[in-house]
Amino acid sequence: MSAATPKTLDFNQAIDLAMGLADFERSTHSPGHSGFHLERVSLLAERLENVHRAVPAIHVAGTKGKGSTSALITSILSSAGYTVGLFTSPHLHTVCERVRVGLDPISREEFAALVAQIWPAVEDVGSNGPYGGVTFFEMMTVLAMVHFRNIGADFQVLEVGLGGRLDSTNIVTPEVSAITSISIDHAATLGDTIAKIATEKAGIIKPDTPCVIGPQWSQEAMRVFDRVADERGSPMVKVTEHFEMRGTSSDLNGQSIMVTAEGCDYDLWTPLLGDHQIENVATAVASIEVLQDRGHDISYDSIVKGVRDVCWPARFQIYERNGKMITVDGAHNPYSVGRLIETIKQLMDSSRVLLVFGSLGGHSAEGMLEVFADMSPDVIAVQSRHPRSARASVTGERVRSMDLNLIGEFVTVADGLRYAIEAAEPDDLILCSGSIALAAEAIEELEGIEPEIYENLRGPVHRPLVDN
Repeated sequence: MSAATPKTLDFNQAIDLAMGLADFERSTHSPGHSGFHLERVSLLAERLENVHRAVPAIHVAGTKGKGSTSALITSILSSAGYTVGLFTSPHLHTVCERVRVGLDPISREEFAALVAQIWPAVEDVGSNGPYGGVTFFEMMTVLAMVHFRNIGADFQVLEVGLGGRLDSTNIVTPEVSAITSISIDHAATLGDTIAKIATEKAGIIKPDTPCVIGPQWSQEAMRVFDRVADERGSPMVKVTEHFEMRGTSSDLNGQSIMVTAEGCDYDLWTPLLGDHQIENVATAVASIEVLQDRGHDISYDSIVKGVRDVCWPARFQIYERNGKMITVDGAHNPYSVGRLIETIKQLMDSSRVLLVFGSLGGHSAEGMLEVFADMSPDVIAVQSRHPRSARASVTGERVRSMDLNLIGEFVTVADGLRYAIEAAEPDDLILCSGSIALAAEAIEELEGIEPEIYENLRGPVHRPLVDN
């Protein structure tokens, strides 16, 4: 640590240090994909005694479903009696959610102690290394690995943050890799075709390491994965060839799923709703089967329990307030919005939909709204605190230009949601979607959660603009 940095930190001091690093996830400025590389994060891990090699890893990439799949794998392994670290991004309410043991976030005290532990190495790499300053995501990746080593974890499940090939998690050689469904997202960074995006995701495929490929709607993506796996000598497990899967029943509490593989029928129930979650469950089970083949003891009952006990918020999360039904979902691209609408049509009847909508820059607001138009919603445009959140007025103009019915503009999610609850009739559905940041703020309003506000990254203080 520098002379100005204490050897012990409280949580606020640790947050100030961490959030003082370059944060391309929340920043409105990005170096572009060509500015990303693995050399700096590799050097940081090496400075910390090659921490990336300390705990066996399961590495999960994809456009949609990678968080749910990571949580499912973690829950199954935890049910089997293993100590499992889980690293995901972004967080909903607190940075501590990014680093979990099982599905439980680390404490503020643990976060502060970890920042204090690794900060000398962060400073050394930034000041004396040849690659410049460590970024926030690089620091968090290595902080998670240090914690998992500190506690003697049996496994670490690492969700890719962006892409795969140049993501800072891609310094591990995992026990198994998994790639969930691929669609267009972060096009400005990862590329504007499925082939380009799949190539970035395929960057986590390692030589001689099994890779599970979740169900894909694009044969173009599958061709990329086939080619890369063949070049690297990586055994592939294609979920759609390995498993038959179907939902057998569902209600608003969860769904029953039958997953059939050679020699085994998995009769499962999960609280995660939607056909896309059936695909994620099958991808997680396929990953577990690879671990079983590699000698790890994971029973059938552990799989059943893990799938049943998983909890992953902001994915078709349902509330009722004042007799009004509210669904919160972090869908943030046209493909995920389409899957969200499929689930709504399967499970819900409503006279109309009130859509509380806002997006982040770099995500396709127009594309999402085009898909939402199928429901003929009354739209309430909002702006989250995220620094890259589109202004409510800009979103409102997009809504009007697409001939959708705009009924309000609010520069906070909370005010837009309150308006929706007041305006809705008992048979209506209030749907909050468009970004994970919006979903998080809707949950905070509904559950009375106090969010962390990062002073150097916070958005403007908002007041309602228009109440039509």
